[in-house]
Amino acid sequence: MKPLDSLELLDFACAMADAAGAVILPHFRVAIAVEDKGGAHGYDPVTVADRAAEEVIRARIAARHPDHGIRGEEHGWEKGSSACTWVVDPIDGTRSFIMGQLHWATLIALHDGTRPVVGVVHQPYVGESFVAAAGHPAEWRRGSERRVLRTRACAGVTDAIVATTDPRHFRTPRQLAAYGAVTDGARLVRYGGDCYCYAQLAMGLTDVVIETGLQAYDVQALIPLIEAAGGAISDWAGGACDEGGDVLACGDPALHAVLLARIAAAIRG
Repeated sequence: MKPLDSLELLDFACAMADAAGAVILPHFRVAIAVEDKGGAHGYDPVTVADRAAEEVIRARIAARHPDHGIRGEEHGWEKGSSACTWVVDPIDGTRSFIMGQLHWATLIALHDGTRPVVGVVHQPYVGESFVAAAGHPAEWRRGSERRVLRTRACAGVTDAIVATTDPRHFRTPRQLAAYGAVTDGARLVRYGGDCYCYAQLAMGLTDVVIETGLQAYDVQALIPLIEAAGGAISDWAGGACDEGGDVLACGDPALHAVLLARIAAAIRG
């Protein structure tokens, strides 16, 4: 994909995120019905705002790029005739959304058949976006303001701020071993950020994010953002994490390598 194409597609993704935000905001910090779609697998809330926002995004993709596939959290996967697939989480952080907290955003990614090449994290209540396109710097945007995003260096675990959405997600012996390998000795561990953990890492305010049990729509928009900002993101074995699962992101690629080794050693026992 040519850089010009990726920028055009990024602009399109940002416009879709804005449209989704206009649908979402009337439902924020008001009484709203919440459905639990998780069942026996744990609480997984969804609202009319989630579903309506994804429908807006899907309609725009179908009109502008009818050959592209669409893979969304709320309405499933429609494969296209081209290699390109849009991967959408209309509200990442629905738990925060229904509580009136701010750690939620619309996630939109474009996967070109090989990797995610466009990523948008958009928080409409705050009015800020974290965006990236292949071959270009990651940016923070708010209105006409723009700032290039860069991760920060981190010498070691003892200097690191580590973030995860919920430590209770780490349940099995393997997951607990990996979590301990990353968090033991860390300077600070913070919880509850969802996609904002990764945005703060791209801003150079957090050093490590460790997660488990993610889906493709939870992570694909974040991959180009972290990489374009200078960080590293992978599964716990150092492989691609496009499909979610176990994810480790670090602002400093050298620390990422150290933590992968620590995770491997901890899992081996």
